[in-house]
Amino acid sequence: MTTPREVFDKLSEGITSGNWGELSALYAEDTVVEHPQRPPAPTRVVGRATLHEHFTRGLASQVRLRRENIVIHETTDPELIVAEYDYSGESLATGKSFEVANIQVLRVHDGLIEWSRDYHDYLRLAAARDGLEALADSAEKAEITIEPLPERPAMADPKSPRGVFERLIYGVSDGKWDELADLYAEETHVTHPFLPGAPTLKTRQDLREHFARVSERAMRLQARDLVTYQSTDPEVVIGEFVYQSDSARTANIFVLRVRDGLIVESRDYLDYVALAAADGWLRDLMSRL
Repeated sequence: MTTPREVFDKLSEGITSGNWGELSALYAEDTVVEHPQRPPAPTRVVGRATLHEHFTRGLASQVRLRRENIVIHETTDPELIVAEYDYSGESLATGKSFEVANIQVLRVHDGLIEWSRDYHDYLRLAAARDGLEALADSAEKAEITIEPLPERPAMADPKSPRGVFERLIYGVSDGKWDELADLYAEETHVTHPFLPGAPTLKTRQDLREHFARVSERAMRLQARDLVTYQSTDPEVVIGEFVYQSDSARTANIFVLRVRDGLIVESRDYLDYVALAAADGWLRDLMSRL
């Protein structure tokens, strides 16, 4: 039986070789492909036929892409994988090259992609297309639907990877900025792939200073809709969740390595375009490019 990893490899090979017309055959007839961070609002592509149009009449005429630096996280659900990778590409309209980070959650059933959620660095992609002004205009005018917060689920073991992750995102919700750095090891490695110019945070003290800066200007964000995936590596957990405030609703996904109850590595794929648009610093974010 074809494994999720093998299907992902075929997808990557097809994208890299530009075989756009063949890609939809890797998806189920009733597939659903979501783009939770796509500005100005998340999108869903439903059905193989619609996805075929997306590949052949959309992406094929817009970009050349090569997938590189692929890391596959197999999970305790044998049908589900999470893939982190980079795109090295070129905009066909402008000739500008780019390198962007990406992360994708895929469920593969009977050898076909049943659904996926695809997170891309839309800010750098827009810059390569000379589309920053259009992106900013649409993001700043986006209509946001804020729903009542659901009741928080029961917390996991606080020392487990899932439990540490929950303490992190709900700690942000509760404004426990002074406590968050204590969730990290003395020596750690934290990156924010979608934030231009973001430094790598390598120590607990780096994290303490980071959270102190964030707390000075952060909106009051509430975490909700948390879904976690346990890697077959017992130290690694991947979590998708939403942060919402009175004016923002952003989808996010983190990949954490937790050892002895402390975060030793984290890649935080936050929706900075939506956050910055809601909080009035999108133009500043764009200037970092």
